[in-house]
Amino acid sequence: MVSEQKAITGNENKFELSSAQKALSEFYKAFNSKDIEKMSNNWAQSDETAMDNPLGGIKRGWQEIKSVYEKIFNGPAKVYVEFYDYTIHEGTDIFYAVGRERGKFIISDTTINLAIRTSRIFKLMNGEWKQVHHHGSIEDPGLLDRYQKAVRGES
Repeated sequence: MVSEQKAITGNENKFELSSAQKALSEFYKAFNSKDIEKMSNNWAQSDETAMDNPLGGIKRGWQEIKSVYEKIFNGPAKVYVEFYDYTIHEGTDIFYAVGRERGKFIISDTTINLAIRTSRIFKLMNGEWKQVHHHGSIEDPGLLDRYQKAVRGES
């Protein structure tokens, strides 16, 4: 399987995308525009959802996941990410995407270039793709340390 290199940012022409790519694009549109309502629409509103990331640890259920996004969206940092170098694996009522995110985290005079391994799982619910799982990890220990310190407000 060949990975897709054209990044998904949230600003794609949705008519040119597969239904899976459209669901991914809607996630990145919500994230990059800090739109909690769009983010809520992208995720399954279920206690069975789960998210595991370098800052929030494991969050289970939409309410816990939502609190992570609210902190990001309402916090002082500017964060931008896009999804690239990905593959999509589809079944009849589920798909998962495996790839990388790149972007920037900016707070005060600190800018960190992000490099995150990412997987997202979506389930077809009432005719719409809803995200049910996300896992992100930063493989570079130095980058992870700088990122965590910047988020905590440490030098």
